[in-house]
This record gives sequence, C-alpha cells and structure tokens, in this order.
Amino acid sequence: MTSHTIPWTLDRDEFALDRVRHLKAATTVAVVIPAQNEAATIGAVLDDVLRHSELVDELIVVNDHSNDDTGTIASHHGARVVPLRGNGGKGEAMAAGLAASSAEIVVFLDADVLSSSVDFVPRLIHPLLERPDVQLVKGFYERPLLDMPTGGGRVNELAARPILSLLYPGLGEIRQPLAGETAARRGALESVVLESGYRVEIALLIDVARLYEVHSVAQVDLGVRRHRNRPLDELRPMAVDVLRAALERYAVTMPPQE
Repeated sequence: MTSHTIPWTLDRDEFALDRVRHLKAATTVAVVIPAQNEAATIGAVLDDVLRHSELVDELIVVNDHSNDDTGTIASHHGARVVPLRGNGGKGEAMAAGLAASSAEIVVFLDADVLSSSVDFVPRLIHPLLERPDVQLVKGFYERPLLDMPTGGGRVNELAARPILSLLYPGLGEIRQPLAGETAARRGALESVVLESGYRVEIALLIDVARLYEVHSVAQVDLGVRRHRNRPLDELRPMAVDVLRAALERYAVTMPPQE
C-alpha cells in the first residue's frame, strides 16, 4: 500500500435514507448472512433487513451445518437458504454466499446480533452508492461487555487494531476491522481471496486496501451492537488467525498451523 489516506468515516448524522433510496436506483444489492446454529436470533435479523426491502434484491442465508432450526426459520423469514458444503467456517460461508448471488453490491451481516437495526443495510451501502472509488465498507459501533456499556470486541482491540496500526498505515483508523457488518462491490470481492475461518475479515480489509489503496475503504457508524460474548479461552484461536493473516500479508514467514 502506497497511500496513507485515512479511510472515509460516516458518522450517525451523515446518513439520509431518502438519499440512499435515490442513489440506489437500478444498482442491485445482495444481503448475505452466514449462520451456524443461530435459530434464536436469525429471524429478527432478517426482519430488520426486510424493513427496507426496496433496497434488497437478494437475501441469502448460508446455513453452515446448523443442527438447530436456523435454516427453517431463515426460510420462513424470507431468505433463500444456501447449505454450506465442505468443512464450513465463516470465510467459506461468505464465499458461498458471494457465489450464490449476482448483485453488484454485497452486504454481509452476522446472524447472532441481539440489537440489529433496520438501518444496518442502508448505512453500509451508502458510501458505495455515494462514491465510485469506495470498494469496501466496514461498520463500527459500541460493543457492550456483559453489563458494561463498552469492553466488547476484545480481539478487535487487542489484536486486530494494534497490528494494523503497526504494519498497515491508514488501516489502524478502522475502528472495527473484524466487524461482520461489511459491504463491498462484487468486483472487489472477486478480485481477492475470501480466506477461511476467522482470517476472512482482516484479510479482506488488507487485500482490498492493497489493491485499491486505503481511500477505497470507508466505515460507517452503526450505533450499538450487542451479541453473545464469548469466554476468553474461545477468543485465543480467533486472535491467532487474525494475527497470522496480517503477518502473512506483511511477508512474515509463519510456522505451519498445528
């Protein structure tokens, strides 16, 4: 990356739904939601997406080997359910959703959100509709931890943001590099590899910024995001994947994964 431009940030008061509706016009938008055993939350997430159905041309849930009613509930709430083949994983589910869609803009959302909003999709696509040079949009938000108003997103704050600040000028300004709420142009997504597992978010961010420069990345304020908080021992493998993906892209030779 040669450009150190700070990514474009859209704050809460810079969003206007009517403008997004006007700008969308004939541009097609797909919403892809990877889901594994999210029967408790997937219905509400889909209902919020469809509150602005005029902005969504395709709604796809990639069912990642769920053993609960995720697929059935998703279908009942208006989504096309695509079963994930192979071993599974978030990156693989995102790639399957991309392959199953044909829209010009693809929005990825997480299925486990307890505080999804009807504005997630319009806010995420706003920068892509507003500026032709924007290729990738990340959401950012406050992350409560248990009863505290902040403190969530521990891998984001302790692994992802520090390594981006050290190795990738400009990308350290991205507040939630691991956010599952992401939107991108199909051309950008098809120009990079959607990595496996938890590597996918940070790898996508770095790869798009390298290919199109940092100014091609934007971020939007999505307010507050609540989801289930994982215990610390479950976060270590995620942190390892994130650090490995970032270091490999910086040409650091890594030992084979165990």
